[in-house]
Amino acid sequence: MPLAIFSVNLLSDNLLLLASVLVFVAVLITKVGVKLGAPSLLLFLILGMAIGQDGLGLKFEDYELADHIGHFAITVILFTGGFETVLKETKPVMKQGVMLSSLGICITVILTGLFIFFATGRIIAGTGVTLMACLLVAAIMSSTDSTSVFSVLHGKRLKLRSNLGPLLELESGSNDPMAYILTILLVRFMTEPSLQGLGTGVSIVAGVLVVLIQVLIGVAVGFGVGYGAKWLLPKIKLQNTSLMGILILSTAFFANGLASLFQGQGLISIYIAAVIISNKANIDRKKDIAKFFDGITWIMQLAMFLILGLLARPSLMIPVMLPAVLTGLFLIFVARPAGVFLTLAPFRGMKFKEKLFISWVGIKGAGPIVFALYPVLHEVHGASAVFNVVLVVSLMSLILQGMSLTPVAKWLNLSYPEDPEVESFGMELPEEMGMLSDHVVTPDDLSAGKTLRELHLPHGIRVMMVKRSGKFLVPHGSMELFEGDHLIIVMGESDD
Repeated sequence: MPLAIFSVNLLSDNLLLLASVLVFVAVLITKVGVKLGAPSLLLFLILGMAIGQDGLGLKFEDYELADHIGHFAITVILFTGGFETVLKETKPVMKQGVMLSSLGICITVILTGLFIFFATGRIIAGTGVTLMACLLVAAIMSSTDSTSVFSVLHGKRLKLRSNLGPLLELESGSNDPMAYILTILLVRFMTEPSLQGLGTGVSIVAGVLVVLIQVLIGVAVGFGVGYGAKWLLPKIKLQNTSLMGILILSTAFFANGLASLFQGQGLISIYIAAVIISNKANIDRKKDIAKFFDGITWIMQLAMFLILGLLARPSLMIPVMLPAVLTGLFLIFVARPAGVFLTLAPFRGMKFKEKLFISWVGIKGAGPIVFALYPVLHEVHGASAVFNVVLVVSLMSLILQGMSLTPVAKWLNLSYPEDPEVESFGMELPEEMGMLSDHVVTPDDLSAGKTLRELHLPHGIRVMMVKRSGKFLVPHGSMELFEGDHLIIVMGESDD
Protein backbone atom coordinates (compact mmCIF):
# COMPACT_ATOMS: atom_id res chain seq x y z
CA MET A 1 0.00 0.00 0.00
CA PRO A 2 1.28 3.55 -0.74
CA LEU A 3 1.20 4.64 2.92
CA ALA A 4 2.57 1.44 4.40
CA ILE A 5 5.95 3.16 4.93
CA PHE A 6 4.39 5.48 7.52
CA SER A 7 4.61 4.33 11.12
CA VAL A 8 1.98 5.65 13.53
CA ASN A 9 4.46 6.85 16.11
CA LEU A 10 4.00 10.23 17.78
CA LEU A 11 7.78 10.86 17.55
CA SER A 12 8.13 9.72 13.96
CA ASP A 13 9.30 12.21 11.31
CA ASN A 14 7.21 10.25 8.82
CA LEU A 15 4.10 10.86 10.87
CA LEU A 16 4.80 14.61 10.99
CA LEU A 17 5.18 14.65 7.21
CA LEU A 18 1.94 12.73 6.74
CA ALA A 19 0.09 14.87 9.29
CA SER A 20 1.14 18.08 7.54
CA VAL A 21 -0.16 16.78 4.21
CA LEU A 22 -3.43 15.58 5.77
CA VAL A 23 -4.09 18.86 7.54
CA PHE A 24 -3.39 20.80 4.33
CA VAL A 25 -5.74 18.58 2.31
CA ALA A 26 -8.41 18.60 5.04
CA VAL A 27 -8.51 22.40 5.12
CA LEU A 28 -8.74 22.57 1.33
CA ILE A 29 -11.66 20.15 1.15
CA THR A 30 -13.71 22.47 3.35
CA LYS A 31 -14.13 24.58 0.20
CA VAL A 32 -15.70 21.54 -1.45
CA GLY A 33 -17.95 21.11 1.56
CA VAL A 34 -19.22 24.68 1.25
CA LYS A 35 -20.18 24.13 -2.40
CA LEU A 36 -21.86 20.77 -1.71
CA GLY A 37 -23.49 21.90 1.51
CA ALA A 38 -21.72 19.05 3.34
CA PRO A 39 -20.43 19.46 6.90
CA SER A 40 -16.65 19.76 6.98
CA LEU A 41 -16.61 17.13 9.74
CA LEU A 42 -18.09 14.57 7.35
CA LEU A 43 -15.34 15.28 4.84
CA PHE A 44 -12.65 14.95 7.54
CA LEU A 45 -14.08 11.55 8.50
CA ILE A 46 -14.18 10.37 4.88
CA LEU A 47 -10.61 11.60 4.32
CA GLY A 48 -9.45 9.54 7.31
CA MET A 49 -11.21 6.47 5.88
CA ALA A 50 -9.68 7.09 2.45
CA ILE A 51 -6.10 6.96 3.76
CA GLY A 52 -6.81 4.17 6.26
CA GLN A 53 -6.15 0.47 6.04
CA ASP A 54 -8.88 -0.16 3.47
CA GLY A 55 -7.86 2.90 1.45
CA LEU A 56 -4.27 3.95 0.86
CA GLY A 57 -3.06 1.53 3.50
CA LEU A 58 -2.18 3.50 6.64
CA LYS A 59 -2.68 1.07 9.51
CA PHE A 60 -3.94 2.50 12.78
CA GLU A 61 -5.63 0.31 15.40
CA ASP A 62 -4.78 2.06 18.68
CA TYR A 63 -8.27 2.40 20.15
CA GLU A 64 -6.94 3.65 23.47
CA LEU A 65 -5.01 6.51 21.86
CA ALA A 66 -8.05 7.39 19.74
CA ASP A 67 -10.19 7.41 22.90
CA HIS A 68 -7.76 9.80 24.66
CA ILE A 69 -7.59 12.12 21.63
CA GLY A 70 -11.38 12.03 21.25
CA HIS A 71 -12.09 12.96 24.85
CA PHE A 72 -9.44 15.68 24.84
CA ALA A 73 -11.03 17.15 21.70
CA ILE A 74 -14.56 16.92 23.10
CA THR A 75 -13.38 18.75 26.24
CA VAL A 76 -12.12 21.68 24.15
CA ILE A 77 -15.17 21.68 21.85
CA LEU A 78 -17.66 21.59 24.73
CA PHE A 79 -15.84 24.38 26.55
CA THR A 80 -15.81 26.53 23.41
CA GLY A 81 -19.51 25.87 22.86
CA GLY A 82 -20.26 26.89 26.43
CA PHE A 83 -18.03 29.96 26.14
CA GLU A 84 -19.99 31.10 23.06
CA THR A 85 -23.36 30.54 24.79
CA VAL A 86 -25.20 33.76 25.58
CA LEU A 87 -27.01 33.16 28.86
CA LYS A 88 -29.74 35.76 28.31
CA GLU A 89 -30.69 33.96 25.08
CA THR A 90 -30.51 30.51 26.69
CA LYS A 91 -32.54 31.27 29.85
CA PRO A 92 -35.95 31.31 28.08
CA VAL A 93 -35.31 27.76 26.76
CA MET A 94 -33.42 26.38 29.76
CA LYS A 95 -36.23 24.03 30.86
CA GLN A 96 -36.77 22.67 27.36
CA GLY A 97 -33.03 22.06 26.87
CA VAL A 98 -32.60 20.25 30.18
CA MET A 99 -35.69 18.12 29.54
CA LEU A 100 -34.47 17.14 26.07
CA SER A 101 -31.03 16.19 27.38
CA SER A 102 -32.46 14.00 30.17
CA LEU A 103 -35.98 12.68 29.57
CA GLY A 104 -35.62 12.99 25.81
CA ILE A 105 -32.46 10.89 25.86
CA CYS A 106 -34.10 8.18 27.99
CA ILE A 107 -37.10 7.91 25.64
CA THR A 108 -34.82 7.70 22.61
CA VAL A 109 -32.66 5.01 24.25
CA ILE A 110 -35.62 2.85 25.26
CA LEU A 111 -37.36 3.01 21.86
CA THR A 112 -34.16 2.44 19.88
CA GLY A 113 -33.01 -0.35 22.20
CA LEU A 114 -36.31 -2.20 21.82
CA PHE A 115 -36.19 -1.81 18.03
CA ILE A 116 -32.66 -3.25 17.92
CA PHE A 117 -33.67 -6.13 20.24
CA PHE A 118 -36.73 -7.18 18.23
CA ALA A 119 -35.44 -6.35 14.74
CA THR A 120 -31.90 -5.48 13.75
CA GLY A 121 -30.00 -6.98 16.69
CA ARG A 122 -30.90 -10.51 15.64
CA ILE A 123 -29.46 -9.91 12.18
CA ILE A 124 -26.05 -9.31 13.76
CA ALA A 125 -25.98 -11.63 16.75
CA GLY A 126 -28.73 -14.14 16.02
CA THR A 127 -30.88 -15.32 18.92
CA GLY A 128 -28.10 -14.66 21.44
CA VAL A 129 -28.64 -10.89 21.50
CA THR A 130 -29.49 -9.45 24.94
CA LEU A 131 -31.67 -6.46 25.79
CA MET A 132 -28.78 -4.93 27.79
CA ALA A 133 -26.52 -5.03 24.72
CA CYS A 134 -29.23 -3.43 22.56
CA LEU A 135 -29.76 -0.65 25.09
CA LEU A 136 -25.98 -0.08 25.10
CA VAL A 137 -25.97 0.48 21.33
CA ALA A 138 -28.95 2.82 21.67
CA ALA A 139 -27.30 4.78 24.50
CA ILE A 140 -24.13 5.29 22.49
CA MET A 141 -26.12 6.73 19.57
CA SER A 142 -28.74 8.62 21.58
CA SER A 143 -27.18 12.05 22.00
CA THR A 144 -27.21 14.97 19.63
CA ASP A 145 -23.49 15.37 18.98
CA SER A 146 -22.30 18.76 20.24
CA THR A 147 -19.32 18.77 17.86
CA SER A 148 -21.55 18.40 14.80
CA VAL A 149 -24.24 20.84 15.97
CA PHE A 150 -21.81 23.62 16.92
CA SER A 151 -19.94 23.12 13.64
CA VAL A 152 -23.01 23.06 11.40
CA LEU A 153 -24.84 25.98 13.07
CA HIS A 154 -21.78 28.22 13.34
CA GLY A 155 -20.01 27.07 10.16
CA LYS A 156 -23.06 27.75 8.00
CA ARG A 157 -23.95 30.90 9.95
CA LEU A 158 -27.51 29.60 10.28
CA LYS A 159 -29.64 32.04 12.27
CA LEU A 160 -32.77 30.36 13.65
CA ARG A 161 -35.98 31.94 14.89
CA SER A 162 -37.71 31.46 18.27
CA ASN A 163 -34.48 30.86 20.21
CA LEU A 164 -34.05 27.51 18.45
CA GLY A 165 -30.30 28.08 18.07
CA PRO A 166 -29.64 28.47 21.82
CA LEU A 167 -31.99 25.56 22.57
CA LEU A 168 -30.20 23.19 20.18
CA GLU A 169 -26.77 24.24 21.43
CA LEU A 170 -27.86 23.80 25.05
CA GLU A 171 -29.34 20.38 24.33
CA SER A 172 -26.32 19.12 22.40
CA GLY A 173 -23.91 20.50 24.99
CA SER A 174 -25.74 18.87 27.89
CA ASN A 175 -26.90 15.54 26.45
CA ASP A 176 -23.45 14.19 25.50
CA PRO A 177 -22.73 13.69 29.23
CA MET A 178 -26.04 11.86 29.73
CA ALA A 179 -25.36 9.49 26.82
CA TYR A 180 -21.84 8.83 28.12
CA ILE A 181 -23.07 8.11 31.65
CA LEU A 182 -25.59 5.58 30.29
CA THR A 183 -22.88 4.00 28.14
CA ILE A 184 -20.49 3.58 31.08
CA LEU A 185 -23.28 2.29 33.32
CA LEU A 186 -24.46 -0.35 30.82
CA VAL A 187 -20.90 -1.50 30.12
CA ARG A 188 -20.34 -2.00 33.85
CA PHE A 189 -23.53 -4.01 34.20
CA MET A 190 -22.38 -6.22 31.31
CA THR A 191 -18.76 -6.72 32.43
CA GLU A 192 -18.63 -6.67 36.24
CA PRO A 193 -19.68 -10.02 37.79
CA SER A 194 -20.78 -8.36 41.03
CA LEU A 195 -23.42 -6.36 39.12
CA GLN A 196 -24.58 -9.07 36.73
CA GLY A 197 -26.29 -10.99 39.52
CA LEU A 198 -28.64 -8.13 40.37
CA GLY A 199 -32.27 -8.43 39.40
CA THR A 200 -33.78 -6.20 36.70
CA GLY A 201 -35.59 -3.94 39.18
CA VAL A 202 -32.56 -3.54 41.40
CA SER A 203 -30.37 -2.82 38.37
CA ILE A 204 -32.71 -0.06 37.18
CA VAL A 205 -32.88 1.59 40.62
CA ALA A 206 -29.10 1.35 41.04
CA GLY A 207 -28.57 2.77 37.56
CA VAL A 208 -30.88 5.72 38.19
CA LEU A 209 -29.13 6.52 41.47
CA VAL A 210 -25.68 6.39 39.85
CA VAL A 211 -26.80 8.69 37.04
CA LEU A 212 -28.32 11.20 39.47
CA ILE A 213 -25.23 11.24 41.69
CA GLN A 214 -22.85 11.70 38.76
CA VAL A 215 -24.97 14.49 37.28
CA LEU A 216 -25.33 16.32 40.62
CA ILE A 217 -21.58 16.11 41.28
CA GLY A 218 -20.87 17.34 37.75
CA VAL A 219 -23.25 20.28 38.14
CA ALA A 220 -21.81 21.21 41.56
CA VAL A 221 -18.23 21.09 40.29
CA GLY A 222 -19.17 23.10 37.19
CA PHE A 223 -20.73 25.88 39.26
CA GLY A 224 -17.86 25.82 41.75
CA VAL A 225 -15.13 26.05 39.10
CA GLY A 226 -17.11 28.58 37.07
CA TYR A 227 -17.67 31.02 39.92
CA GLY A 228 -14.15 30.42 41.22
CA ALA A 229 -12.78 31.39 37.83
CA LYS A 230 -15.13 34.40 37.75
CA TRP A 231 -13.48 35.68 40.92
CA LEU A 232 -9.90 34.81 39.95
CA LEU A 233 -9.58 35.62 36.24
CA PRO A 234 -10.21 39.42 36.46
CA LYS A 235 -7.40 39.65 38.99
CA ILE A 236 -4.91 38.14 36.52
CA LYS A 237 -3.90 40.77 34.00
CA LEU A 238 -2.25 39.17 30.95
CA GLN A 239 -1.53 41.35 27.93
CA ASN A 240 -1.12 38.34 25.66
CA THR A 241 -4.58 37.27 24.46
CA SER A 242 -3.44 33.77 23.51
CA LEU A 243 -1.96 33.18 26.96
CA MET A 244 -5.17 34.41 28.56
CA GLY A 245 -7.11 32.02 26.34
CA ILE A 246 -4.88 29.12 27.40
CA LEU A 247 -5.34 30.10 31.05
CA ILE A 248 -9.13 30.13 30.67
CA LEU A 249 -9.07 26.83 28.77
CA SER A 250 -7.14 25.25 31.63
CA THR A 251 -10.24 25.67 33.78
CA ALA A 252 -12.03 23.22 31.46
CA PHE A 253 -9.49 20.49 32.16
CA PHE A 254 -9.54 21.36 35.85
CA ALA A 255 -13.33 21.06 36.00
CA ASN A 256 -13.23 17.76 34.10
CA GLY A 257 -10.50 16.30 36.31
CA LEU A 258 -12.05 17.51 39.57
CA ALA A 259 -15.45 16.06 38.68
CA SER A 260 -13.85 12.73 37.75
CA LEU A 261 -11.93 12.73 41.04
CA PHE A 262 -15.26 12.84 42.91
CA GLN A 263 -16.85 10.25 40.56
CA GLY A 264 -18.94 12.90 38.82
CA GLN A 265 -19.59 13.63 35.14
CA GLY A 266 -16.83 15.90 33.89
CA LEU A 267 -18.46 16.83 30.57
CA ILE A 268 -21.32 18.53 32.41
CA SER A 269 -18.81 20.41 34.58
CA ILE A 270 -16.93 21.67 31.52
CA TYR A 271 -20.02 23.10 29.84
CA ILE A 272 -21.44 24.77 32.97
CA ALA A 273 -18.07 26.28 33.93
CA ALA A 274 -17.63 27.69 30.41
CA VAL A 275 -21.10 29.30 30.41
CA ILE A 276 -20.48 30.94 33.81
CA ILE A 277 -17.00 32.20 32.88
CA SER A 278 -18.21 33.66 29.59
CA ASN A 279 -21.34 35.34 30.94
CA LYS A 280 -20.34 36.29 34.50
CA ALA A 281 -16.58 36.97 34.52
CA ASN A 282 -15.20 40.38 33.59
CA ILE A 283 -12.74 39.33 30.85
CA ASP A 284 -10.88 41.80 28.65
CA ARG A 285 -10.72 41.19 24.87
CA LYS A 286 -13.33 38.48 25.11
CA LYS A 287 -14.00 38.48 21.36
CA ASP A 288 -10.32 37.91 20.60
CA ILE A 289 -10.22 35.05 23.09
CA ALA A 290 -13.34 33.54 21.49
CA LYS A 291 -11.58 33.63 18.11
CA PHE A 292 -8.58 31.90 19.67
CA PHE A 293 -10.89 29.17 21.02
CA ASP A 294 -12.51 28.87 17.60
CA GLY A 295 -9.13 28.14 16.00
CA ILE A 296 -8.24 25.55 18.66
CA THR A 297 -11.66 23.94 18.20
CA TRP A 298 -11.12 23.53 14.46
CA ILE A 299 -7.78 21.82 15.13
CA MET A 300 -9.45 19.48 17.63
CA GLN A 301 -12.31 18.66 15.26
CA LEU A 302 -9.95 18.02 12.38
CA ALA A 303 -7.64 15.76 14.41
CA MET A 304 -10.49 13.84 16.03
CA PHE A 305 -12.38 13.10 12.83
CA LEU A 306 -9.23 12.12 10.95
CA ILE A 307 -8.25 9.71 13.75
CA LEU A 308 -11.74 8.23 13.91
CA GLY A 309 -11.72 7.92 10.12
CA LEU A 310 -8.45 5.97 10.31
CA LEU A 311 -10.11 3.50 12.71
CA ALA A 312 -13.08 3.04 10.39
CA ARG A 313 -12.74 0.18 7.92
CA PRO A 314 -15.40 -0.03 5.18
CA SER A 315 -14.71 -3.75 4.78
CA LEU A 316 -15.86 -4.31 8.37
CA MET A 317 -18.83 -1.97 7.99
CA ILE A 318 -20.33 -3.87 5.03
CA PRO A 319 -21.45 -6.95 7.07
CA VAL A 320 -23.45 -4.74 9.46
CA MET A 321 -24.66 -2.30 6.79
CA LEU A 322 -28.27 -3.53 6.60
CA PRO A 323 -29.03 -3.58 10.35
CA ALA A 324 -27.10 -0.32 10.82
CA VAL A 325 -29.07 1.47 8.10
CA LEU A 326 -32.40 0.17 9.46
CA THR A 327 -31.40 1.25 12.98
CA GLY A 328 -30.31 4.67 11.72
CA LEU A 329 -33.58 5.23 9.86
CA PHE A 330 -35.60 4.23 12.95
CA LEU A 331 -33.50 6.50 15.16
CA ILE A 332 -33.76 9.50 12.82
CA PHE A 333 -37.41 9.21 11.77
CA VAL A 334 -39.08 7.53 14.79
CA ALA A 335 -37.14 7.43 18.07
CA ARG A 336 -35.69 10.95 17.99
CA PRO A 337 -38.99 12.64 16.95
CA ALA A 338 -40.90 10.62 19.57
CA GLY A 339 -38.43 11.67 22.26
CA VAL A 340 -38.68 15.33 21.23
CA PHE A 341 -42.47 15.53 20.88
CA LEU A 342 -43.18 13.63 24.12
CA THR A 343 -40.62 15.67 26.07
CA LEU A 344 -41.81 19.03 24.75
CA ALA A 345 -45.53 18.20 25.03
CA PRO A 346 -45.94 20.28 28.25
CA PHE A 347 -44.54 23.37 26.49
CA ARG A 348 -47.67 24.35 24.59
CA GLY A 349 -46.15 27.58 23.32
CA MET A 350 -43.86 25.68 20.95
CA LYS A 351 -45.17 25.21 17.44
CA PHE A 352 -45.34 21.87 15.62
CA LYS A 353 -42.80 22.93 13.00
CA GLU A 354 -40.34 23.99 15.72
CA LYS A 355 -40.56 20.56 17.36
CA LEU A 356 -40.22 18.97 13.91
CA PHE A 357 -37.02 20.90 13.24
CA ILE A 358 -35.58 20.03 16.67
CA SER A 359 -36.30 16.38 15.85
CA TRP A 360 -34.34 16.71 12.62
CA VAL A 361 -31.31 18.23 14.37
CA GLY A 362 -30.45 14.98 16.13
CA ILE A 363 -27.11 14.89 14.31
CA LYS A 364 -24.68 12.12 15.19
CA GLY A 365 -20.94 12.47 14.80
CA ALA A 366 -17.76 12.33 16.83
CA GLY A 367 -19.47 11.96 20.22
CA PRO A 368 -21.21 8.63 19.51
CA ILE A 369 -18.12 7.27 17.73
CA VAL A 370 -15.86 8.16 20.67
CA PHE A 371 -18.40 6.67 23.10
CA ALA A 372 -18.41 3.48 21.00
CA LEU A 373 -14.72 3.06 21.82
CA TYR A 374 -15.56 2.51 25.51
CA PRO A 375 -17.06 -1.01 25.12
CA VAL A 376 -14.17 -1.91 22.76
CA LEU A 377 -11.59 -0.93 25.39
CA HIS A 378 -13.48 -2.89 28.06
CA GLU A 379 -13.73 -5.95 25.80
CA VAL A 380 -17.51 -6.16 25.75
CA HIS A 381 -18.72 -9.09 23.65
CA GLY A 382 -19.54 -7.88 20.12
CA ALA A 383 -18.05 -4.41 20.73
CA SER A 384 -16.35 -4.30 17.31
CA ALA A 385 -19.72 -4.82 15.59
CA VAL A 386 -21.22 -2.07 17.77
CA PHE A 387 -18.43 0.31 16.75
CA ASN A 388 -19.08 -0.32 13.05
CA VAL A 389 -22.85 0.08 13.46
CA VAL A 390 -22.29 3.45 15.15
CA LEU A 391 -19.96 4.51 12.34
CA VAL A 392 -22.58 3.73 9.69
CA VAL A 393 -25.34 5.52 11.61
CA SER A 394 -23.11 8.57 12.19
CA LEU A 395 -22.23 8.77 8.50
CA MET A 396 -25.94 8.49 7.62
CA SER A 397 -26.82 11.25 10.05
CA LEU A 398 -24.10 13.62 8.86
CA ILE A 399 -25.20 13.11 5.25
CA LEU A 400 -28.99 13.15 5.70
CA GLN A 401 -29.33 15.66 8.54
CA GLY A 402 -26.09 17.64 8.42
CA MET A 403 -26.34 18.42 4.71
CA SER A 404 -30.05 19.29 4.80
CA LEU A 405 -30.15 21.47 7.91
CA THR A 406 -30.23 24.81 6.10
CA PRO A 407 -32.81 23.79 3.44
CA VAL A 408 -35.10 22.26 6.10
CA ALA A 409 -34.89 25.42 8.24
CA LYS A 410 -35.80 27.55 5.22
CA TRP A 411 -38.60 25.16 4.20
CA LEU A 412 -40.12 25.42 7.68
CA ASN A 413 -39.56 29.21 7.68
CA LEU A 414 -37.49 28.97 10.86
CA SER A 415 -34.35 30.78 9.70
CA TYR A 416 -33.57 34.44 9.12
CA PRO A 417 -31.98 35.58 5.88
CA GLU A 418 -28.21 35.54 6.12
CA ASP A 419 -26.83 38.93 7.14
CA PRO A 420 -24.44 40.60 4.70
CA GLU A 421 -20.80 40.72 5.65
CA VAL A 422 -20.05 43.80 7.74
CA GLU A 423 -17.03 45.83 6.63
CA SER A 424 -15.07 46.36 9.84
CA PHE A 425 -11.73 47.49 8.35
CA GLY A 426 -9.98 44.77 10.36
CA MET A 427 -11.20 46.45 13.55
CA GLU A 428 -12.92 44.63 16.43
CA LEU A 429 -14.90 46.79 18.83
CA PRO A 430 -14.71 45.87 22.51
CA GLU A 431 -18.02 44.27 23.53
CA GLU A 432 -18.79 47.00 26.06
CA MET A 433 -18.53 49.68 23.33
CA GLY A 434 -21.29 48.17 21.21
CA MET A 435 -21.39 46.32 17.91
CA LEU A 436 -20.87 47.05 14.24
CA SER A 437 -23.68 46.57 11.74
CA ASP A 438 -24.19 47.12 8.03
CA HIS A 439 -27.46 48.81 6.97
CA VAL A 440 -28.52 49.15 3.33
CA VAL A 441 -30.42 52.39 2.62
CA THR A 442 -34.00 51.76 1.41
CA PRO A 443 -36.60 54.12 -0.13
CA ASP A 444 -38.40 54.18 3.24
CA ASP A 445 -35.24 55.53 4.88
CA LEU A 446 -35.22 58.45 2.43
CA SER A 447 -38.92 59.31 2.77
CA ALA A 448 -38.25 62.06 5.34
CA GLY A 449 -35.23 63.47 3.52
CA LYS A 450 -32.10 62.47 1.66
CA THR A 451 -29.39 63.74 3.97
CA LEU A 452 -27.80 61.83 6.83
CA ARG A 453 -29.08 64.43 9.30
CA GLU A 454 -32.66 63.83 8.14
CA LEU A 455 -32.52 60.11 8.86
CA HIS A 456 -33.20 60.84 12.56
CA LEU A 457 -31.25 57.82 13.79
CA PRO A 458 -32.22 56.45 17.23
CA HIS A 459 -30.07 57.26 20.27
CA GLY A 460 -26.99 55.08 20.53
CA ILE A 461 -26.53 54.65 16.76
CA ARG A 462 -23.79 56.47 14.85
CA VAL A 463 -22.75 56.16 11.20
CA MET A 464 -19.01 55.50 10.98
CA MET A 465 -18.65 55.17 7.21
CA VAL A 466 -20.69 55.16 4.01
CA LYS A 467 -19.87 52.60 1.31
CA ARG A 468 -20.98 53.56 -2.20
CA SER A 469 -19.94 51.93 -5.48
CA GLY A 470 -16.98 50.26 -3.81
CA LYS A 471 -15.72 53.52 -2.26
CA PHE A 472 -15.70 54.43 1.43
CA LEU A 473 -16.87 57.96 2.30
CA VAL A 474 -16.50 59.79 5.59
CA PRO A 475 -20.05 60.81 6.67
CA HIS A 476 -21.28 64.25 7.69
CA GLY A 477 -24.73 65.60 8.48
CA SER A 478 -25.37 67.22 5.09
CA MET A 479 -24.18 64.20 3.06
CA GLU A 480 -26.79 63.20 0.47
CA LEU A 481 -27.68 59.51 0.64
CA PHE A 482 -28.89 57.25 -2.16
CA GLU A 483 -30.83 54.00 -2.24
CA GLY A 484 -28.42 51.07 -1.96
CA ASP A 485 -25.78 52.94 0.07
CA HIS A 486 -24.24 50.83 2.85
CA LEU A 487 -24.16 52.60 6.20
CA ILE A 488 -21.55 51.09 8.52
CA ILE A 489 -22.93 51.92 11.94
CA VAL A 490 -21.94 51.33 15.55
CA MET A 491 -24.68 50.58 18.07
CA GLY A 492 -24.08 51.26 21.74
CA GLU A 493 -25.11 53.38 24.70
CA SER A 494 -25.47 57.14 24.32
CA ASP A 495 -25.65 60.01 26.82
CA ASP A 496 -27.66 62.37 24.59
